[in-house]
Amino acid sequence: MSASPDSPPSAAGGNRGRLALLVAFVAVIVAFFALGAQDYLTLDAVKANRDALLVFAHEHFVAALAIAFVVYAGAVAFSLPGALVLSLAVGFVFGRWLGTLLVVIAATVGATLVFLAARYLFADAARRRMGPLGARISAGFAENAFNYLLFLRLVPLFPFFLVNLAPAFTSIRLRTYVLGTLIGIIPGTFVYVNLGQTLGSIYSLSGLVSTETITAFALLGAFALLPVLIKRFKSSRLNKA
Repeated sequence: MSASPDSPPSAAGGNRGRLALLVAFVAVIVAFFALGAQDYLTLDAVKANRDALLVFAHEHFVAALAIAFVVYAGAVAFSLPGALVLSLAVGFVFGRWLGTLLVVIAATVGATLVFLAARYLFADAARRRMGPLGARISAGFAENAFNYLLFLRLVPLFPFFLVNLAPAFTSIRLRTYVLGTLIGIIPGTFVYVNLGQTLGSIYSLSGLVSTETITAFALLGAFALLPVLIKRFKSSRLNKA
């Protein structure tokens, strides 16, 4: 991408920065699959190496924590497959409490990085193309951004990577995004990390969570929207008065 002669230096530099970031993002994803890294993020691979993982964590505890954090945050930041397997592995190696803390922080960091990257790369162009309708949708989301984001994080109907990206195209504040993500992923993270302690008896990633647990998540999500519904109800009554 070359800047026109009339382009301001700052605009040209911004375009080069965006291109470099996009190229780096794509390069990491291509390298991930080209090197076969996805083969190490499978349930069978983790189970086959579980003894080695435990030994390494016992002998190099701090290093194991750091590696797990970087790998998990990187997987989220680059929207790579394997987050569920990583959650199980972290729970198996570090236990439910420390494992949940590690995954929640790492996932929040990774989600924040991809959010910032998407906002830097695409948000302005997307808003221009969406026009007035997009502006109204963005404003409506931003008005109750924390509650909406909690709902999206709690209800297991939306792909995690999509919830990481979509808010970047709204005017949600970074602080609100980080806090909503941090709180919203705690219940689901605890469930999957806790399941990791029974890694030896898990033979498939499908059906890991019961219908009752999914229903509980949905109810939590509905509860997160309750303040929004109350606010709208009060507003409609005031308008009618």
